[in-house]
Amino acid sequence: MIDLSKMTTEKRNPNSSNLSSLSIREAIELMNHEDYKVVDCVKEQISNIENVIQICTKALQKKGRIIYIGAGTSGRLGLLDAVECPPTFGVDYNTVVGLIAGGERAFIKAVEGAEDSKEQAVEDLKGINFSKEDVLVGIAASGRTPYVIGAINYAKEIFAEACAVVCNKNSEISKICKNIIEVEVGPEILTGSTRLKAGTATKMVLNMISTISMVNIGKVYKNYMVDVKTSNQKLMLRAKNIVKEVTGCSEEEANFVLEKSEASAKIAIVMLLFNCDVNKAKEKLEKVNGRIQDLKGSDHYD
Repeated sequence: MIDLSKMTTEKRNPNSSNLSSLSIREAIELMNHEDYKVVDCVKEQISNIENVIQICTKALQKKGRIIYIGAGTSGRLGLLDAVECPPTFGVDYNTVVGLIAGGERAFIKAVEGAEDSKEQAVEDLKGINFSKEDVLVGIAASGRTPYVIGAINYAKEIFAEACAVVCNKNSEISKICKNIIEVEVGPEILTGSTRLKAGTATKMVLNMISTISMVNIGKVYKNYMVDVKTSNQKLMLRAKNIVKEVTGCSEEEANFVLEKSEASAKIAIVMLLFNCDVNKAKEKLEKVNGRIQDLKGSDHYD
């Protein structure tokens, strides 16, 4: 029998005990007040978040993957973060992967009972050839989702790194996963609806994990997404603006180097910073694992 009484995410919030009687304005102000608490709760977990990012960075540097796995809102948040990585950082869709209980169809329509199967989590991980080179990030607001527990146990069984993001302390997942981020945001204004504060906190943490891991492997220079995938006009314009802002070059120069570099902002920047051709720029980047900041003299253009 599941005991929900000890989970703060399932408790009644005394601040919203009369939610159904509030005016629209009052309800908005209450939600806004409760949401303010999320930032401080995430801040309390900075050291644990740092640990997980170090693990993810190490996996990516060795050509491993980040695998998010969860059910319901937690699974959808993992999928959301994963699918944004390719256009933002120029990685392929197999670098950061999101798995949700019930499969991709569960993203838009709930699949009843899917979160209760530990065995299905194992099958889903095997389906993407999950290995010890990858890192698993289990996501479960409750901290007790069987689907996520099954995934973590399987990761440990094959000696892969296992991490987790939960919104309750001293949860079942915390007992089996040492690399855990426990963002305890407290009771929701709508009792048990963890798509609210818990969802916001989870999204904030996943933003940190993916963004800073990508920074660490050279997908960012200064604060520019230099590996942005130029797959549409907006992103092509963004790439051009990045090249211009980083190097101070003209519109014509930016167009020229982007054409020569096959629309790679990163290569174009190196071509301009070091006055070299495409092949030399690629060679330079290869020597520093794609990190422009590690090229001697690259900061001349501050």
